[in-house]
Amino acid sequence: MDLTLFAGIPVSDYQRALSWYETLLGTPPAFIPNDIEAVWEVAEGRSVYIAVKPEHAGHGLITVFVDDFDGWVARIAARGLEPDKREEYDNGVRKAVYLDPDGNEFGVGG
Repeated sequence: MDLTLFAGIPVSDYQRALSWYETLLGTPPAFIPNDIEAVWEVAEGRSVYIAVKPEHAGHGLITVFVDDFDGWVARIAARGLEPDKREEYDNGVRKAVYLDPDGNEFGVGG
């Protein structure tokens, strides 16, 4: 099945969120479609974007699963962000949870 995914994260402050997600994801946005959105391609055909929607900010939940969990978490830490919490499930899956400035949850699992 072909699948293209755009997962949106509502934020209240564009510049603050832009800076935070650049740090988290380690790159500037792939493109900026307008003055209230920025898009990062996290894998081919799979993108995460921020959008200024103050009335919804802080309620976003996104989790990406990666092959190299420890590598991802280490690279994010090297850029200055530590997980707000870590989880481990009975099946061995681990998850690092990062909270953006609005409180949206961005999880990295593996």
